[in-house]
Amino acid sequence: MVNQIKNQNPERLQLELNLGDQLNALLSASHALNVRTAAIFDATLQPAAFLIVRWLLANGPATATTIAEATAMDRSSVSRLVSQLKKLGYVQSETNPEDRRGALLALTELGRGKATTAIKEKEEEFYKRTSKWENTDLEAFIEILKCFNGYDTKACE
Repeated sequence: MVNQIKNQNPERLQLELNLGDQLNALLSASHALNVRTAAIFDATLQPAAFLIVRWLLANGPATATTIAEATAMDRSSVSRLVSQLKKLGYVQSETNPEDRRGALLALTELGRGKATTAIKEKEEEFYKRTSKWENTDLEAFIEILKCFNGYDTKACE
């Protein structure tokens, strides 16, 4: 890999460094926006708790183990955060229909409502950044991101 970088065209190398700069800016801005969105949901919680809420909103009821794996959090952190979310009335446990001994975690109506409100704030921020783009530019950006993220490899060929 290091030899590939050494032998790379200087113009291409500079472009890739510029890409790295822009990706770092995107990740930093995204993290800051996630923290602000989490505070809109409930300022008394750690932003990681809102990550669990967002995951449940997008994917529906799940076991704590599934949530931990999907969010790259350790099981004990998920357990602690879920306990806080339950105390505040945002998450509830349901009997797992596939395994009656296990429990699924799900958002309550309160949790779903507050999460939706917080996410709308985040969407407005993204809309501000893309509202003046032509639809074709936005479609192209989406397709490039799909390729970059490895979701649509056929379109990237």
